[in-house]
Amino acid sequence: MRISGKDAASTEKQSTTQGDQLATAIRWIINDQMFANVHVHGNAKWVPAHLVRVAILWVWSSQPLLVESGKDAIKKAKILFGTDGIGSYQTLINALKKYTEQILPLIIHRMHHLMEKTDEANFRIGLWLVLAVDGSRLDASRTSANEKRFCKPKKNKKSKKKKRGRHAKNRTPVSKKKHYNPQPVGPQVWLTLLWHVGLRLPWAWKIGPSYSSERAHLLEMLTALNLPQNTLICGDAGFVGYDFWNTIHNQGHHFLVRVGSNCNFLKELGRVRERDGIVYCWPKEKQQRKQPPLVLRLLRFHDGRGEIYLVTNELNSRKLSNSSASAIYRKRWGIEVQFRSLKQTYGRSKLLGRTPDVVEQELTWSLVGLWMAQLLAMREQTDRLEPDAQTSVAMVLRILQEILHCPNETPVRGESFRSQMANALTDTYDRQSKKKSRNYPRRKEEPRTGPPKVERATAGQKKLDKAIMALANAV
Repeated sequence: MRISGKDAASTEKQSTTQGDQLATAIRWIINDQMFANVHVHGNAKWVPAHLVRVAILWVWSSQPLLVESGKDAIKKAKILFGTDGIGSYQTLINALKKYTEQILPLIIHRMHHLMEKTDEANFRIGLWLVLAVDGSRLDASRTSANEKRFCKPKKNKKSKKKKRGRHAKNRTPVSKKKHYNPQPVGPQVWLTLLWHVGLRLPWAWKIGPSYSSERAHLLEMLTALNLPQNTLICGDAGFVGYDFWNTIHNQGHHFLVRVGSNCNFLKELGRVRERDGIVYCWPKEKQQRKQPPLVLRLLRFHDGRGEIYLVTNELNSRKLSNSSASAIYRKRWGIEVQFRSLKQTYGRSKLLGRTPDVVEQELTWSLVGLWMAQLLAMREQTDRLEPDAQTSVAMVLRILQEILHCPNETPVRGESFRSQMANALTDTYDRQSKKKSRNYPRRKEEPRTGPPKVERATAGQKKLDKAIMALANAV
């Protein structure tokens, strides 16, 4: 019996192992041409593309410990790609420590390109490429090296006792009010994440010790990254402040940030044409230093539980309308789901590395691995996603680990790698009963922050602002 060309191609495609299909998917992202300008030591028996593939299989492995995961990844890379060169876990870690700084920017650039190419319709929300920003802490192993790197240094203050008489030892010292500055009981890593709101995928991140500033991390990323035009940074109430906003504005970027009663604004200062929503951020110390006010737009909407107040440096309501800003901020909540996927679903709530360098490599490549897994799923789901459906990270990780467990098996018809990824979606049906149990601990109803304080500008402030503008025009 003769098989037609179309049937023969279908039979050949179906006869490939699931390991071969996974290797093809990984090569779609990682190829040798990406690292043409990366030069490794002459004694190295591996090429950068192979190092990256082993690192991805390392963080995808289902083995519970780092060393066992590394050994498993080396074996699976030999089966999937037919290449080797990395013979041990120690070789893998040493290579990642030395070359990650060169390799990671190339991977991030490639991922950004594939994200836009895969789903151009959702790459931007209207005019804007929206990036949500937030921070979170992850536990690390309690070793002396990790404590030294990631814990806040303790100040050694030698108390001096002054004797004031015969019974001075028995006197109770007068307690002084101290600033409350609690610290974690063990070493923790601070992760500041930039997250693409339209595609629900990571964009960039910054890692630091537990006492890091997420605002400082964001400014460092904005300086290092070459962000596309009309990028909008969306943050919660922690990303506020004159200096912080002014730095972002001077770099040519736009922001949309939630504000509360801890923020003070002026109105009717007269610097721009007055209309509803125009406010000025101009703290007193900036007025004393004769620094110009920052012109912002104050927005307000109801989220179903209470009033939400946002400020943006985009004053043109045609480019960023109130309804668009409201929709964007509601979608910002997805970054919290991304953190939950990383820490709970992906199992990275506690990092296993016993030294700071290993901890940083473990977290960095875990983020890259999760990002790649989500992108592989999104590529297959772009044309078939239902309005309420989202990628199930748990299903995607389970598919990858099952394939790596038996890479030489041939999938049955309809269960190829691409078909499984296309079906890795969350439930969209209407539930007939509540999912949570009756006695499940409920979320705390914490008091919500009040509205920002907006005061009318005084005559003295208007006069000072005119003098500042005149001086700027003269220069």
